[in-house]
Amino acid sequence: MTDLVDATSGFAAVPAPTGEPLLKVEDLTKHFPVRTGMWGGTSVVRAVDGVSFDVRPGETLGLVGESGCGKTTTGRMLVRLLEPTSGKITFAGEDITRAKGKKLRRLRQDMQIIFQDPYASLNPRHTVGRIVGMPLQVNDINPAGGVKKRVQELLETVGLNPEHYNRYPHEFSGGQRQRIGIARALALSPKIIIADEPVSALDVSIQAQVINLLRQLQRDLDLAFVFIAHDLAVVRHFCERIAVMYLGKVAEIGTRQQIYENPAHPYTRALLSAVPDVTKLGAASRIKLEGDVPSPINPPSGCVFRTRCWKAQEKCAVEVPPLTLKPNGSVAACHFPEEGAVR
Repeated sequence: MTDLVDATSGFAAVPAPTGEPLLKVEDLTKHFPVRTGMWGGTSVVRAVDGVSFDVRPGETLGLVGESGCGKTTTGRMLVRLLEPTSGKITFAGEDITRAKGKKLRRLRQDMQIIFQDPYASLNPRHTVGRIVGMPLQVNDINPAGGVKKRVQELLETVGLNPEHYNRYPHEFSGGQRQRIGIARALALSPKIIIADEPVSALDVSIQAQVINLLRQLQRDLDLAFVFIAHDLAVVRHFCERIAVMYLGKVAEIGTRQQIYENPAHPYTRALLSAVPDVTKLGAASRIKLEGDVPSPINPPSGCVFRTRCWKAQEKCAVEVPPLTLKPNGSVAACHFPEEGAVR
């Protein structure tokens, strides 16, 4: 990600957000029922299992972890594309966990999502003008100058030509399609955007451009982001705080410095050790986890990471570790946290 590092190095540090949380998530869970066995028995997949965090106005929180850890499911519950099994979601001081009808429609003016796949998230039968203008039409909003003028302004904001209004998605590259998706998310002037791996489907050469665009929009429009990604290099340059997830749970939450320079949870340290570092070629610094990720249908007792953790003890099998403040300043769910900086 050299291009990304160079492209973002010119940005000044974003000041730490203060005040009451804009978005607060408490013990959020999502269980999917599945059929098990030849006799039609049922069980549940614990996709998200008791996740808690908050996001303040203008802040960017990163959600990271392996595939299947529950990042995308969490993001979809935040904008109510999925119904939570239990827990609580509070937005701007209002409980939105079970919002429906007009309340949900009003909520979606302030909370928008950018999808991962720029090819599947745009209707190939609709023009760019209709795609970007649809949120305005659905919410009966008629901006000054009309919908077409507003859409063309949005296209220009994301770096596209306003004359592209009548073109179709197949006429654009992947990076351009994602910019269309970003323009659609901005149409209703939201306060927070859930970005679900917005650059993972793009070429590396294009990723830096899209990340720079999102950062500029954040500064210009005072947007908050929940940024879901598996690329730790991208997250490091875009997010002020990071939440690390494992098997549906939050393993650790901390600032960029706490997570990347002095992680407390063994899983966070193992995850960071897998990031390629050209300055350490040949060094035996990577932590190789034993075994496979357990099934979310039957997660381990106690700490869900214990079956792959080199520090696991008997206590880890019988007692679920709570998220508590650790010496590095982060909050982590570990009975025997790591000590010392990443080398």
